[in-house]
Amino acid sequence: MDGGLWEGDCPELSCMDIETKDDSEAMAPPRGCQHYADLTEMPWDIQKYYHQRFSIFSKYDEGIWMTEDAWFGVTPEPVASTIAKHIAGAASASKAILIDCFAGVGGNVIAFAQSERWKRVYAIEKDSRALACAKHNAEIYGVRDSISWYEGDCFEILRNELAELGQHSILFASPPWGGPGYRSDTVFDLAKMQPYTLTDVLHPFQQLTEDVVLYLPRTSDVRQLANKSGKGRKTTVMHYCMEGASKAVCAYYGAFAFH
Repeated sequence: MDGGLWEGDCPELSCMDIETKDDSEAMAPPRGCQHYADLTEMPWDIQKYYHQRFSIFSKYDEGIWMTEDAWFGVTPEPVASTIAKHIAGAASASKAILIDCFAGVGGNVIAFAQSERWKRVYAIEKDSRALACAKHNAEIYGVRDSISWYEGDCFEILRNELAELGQHSILFASPPWGGPGYRSDTVFDLAKMQPYTLTDVLHPFQQLTEDVVLYLPRTSDVRQLANKSGKGRKTTVMHYCMEGASKAVCAYYGAFAFH
């Protein structure tokens, strides 16, 4: 049978390109980055996320920076930490590198660096504002210097700069889902995900390594995920929950050993 699927229960909740820190980042956030100290400072359309700020980043009050899109796009810290533990425990011991292909404002890559499982952790982000937030937030969590930072298109950077790392790497990707409108879909069609479809994301990544983890909407069509497994292979899909409600799923492609 071509492809398979296992859907898990909700869990409870070296040589590096180190960049010299700029002391100016301790000052006000750059244009496009914000730290809202009060609900009334926020645009009305994202105010509903403000009460979640300590679930998103437990150290929010220490000066976390966000872009407006990050309020509904970043992985909440408890979920990011659980995913980091799962990947660290299930990946082959031969895998020493973790590459976060859509790092955003740093929710996942901070958790990967905190796990201390990887010899190298790479963060790729093409939005300069989000990348500035990610570096700043990683500094707050004490892991900025444990991460190698790349600004640009992840597909180009993987192909042109990191291709030789493939056999040693796990690729993690939380691609854009097309905004918060996905929540109204009973079943989310991954072939219509914007700006990258499931195929757009997975195919080039699997040219580099078979071990790929995708962070996707909780209503993602599991049949579409299973169909990408390959002949005789299975894909593990796990729901990640907070307060009893699924927040998202991760699809694990490759040689992950869950017990």
